[in-house]
Amino acid sequence: MGFKLGKASQPVARGGNINKKLSFKTYDASVSGNPVIRKKLDEGILGEANMDGSIFISDEIAVNSPMERQVLLHEMRHATDMKLGKLAYNDDSVYYDGVTYPRETINGKDMIKVDGQWKEAGDDFPWERTANHG
Repeated sequence: MGFKLGKASQPVARGGNINKKLSFKTYDASVSGNPVIRKKLDEGILGEANMDGSIFISDEIAVNSPMERQVLLHEMRHATDMKLGKLAYNDDSVYYDGVTYPRETINGKDMIKVDGQWKEAGDDFPWERTANHG
């Protein structure tokens, strides 16, 4: 079966005035299989990849901005790692690349134990380094 493009829409100009402009679909950051949801996130959090495949992006980031693209690419890396079974998390642990990292709330902060030290979530963790640098 062949693929056929539809009729192209062209801008129409008469006497130097544009009478008909091209229109484009409204921007949607969602990626197939990974709905992107804009919402208020905790202070300092720009995005979150969730175990269900959804991605939260801070509602403070401008739509279609370079920052939105950067955050989306970062969170898509986490989402991909989760789909591949390389990364997972729950309330008690983060699992990355075959290693279990304990997780607790300490003094009201989400903390993860790495190399024997408790660090605040968002710090320099192996899964964050991978998402930041590919």
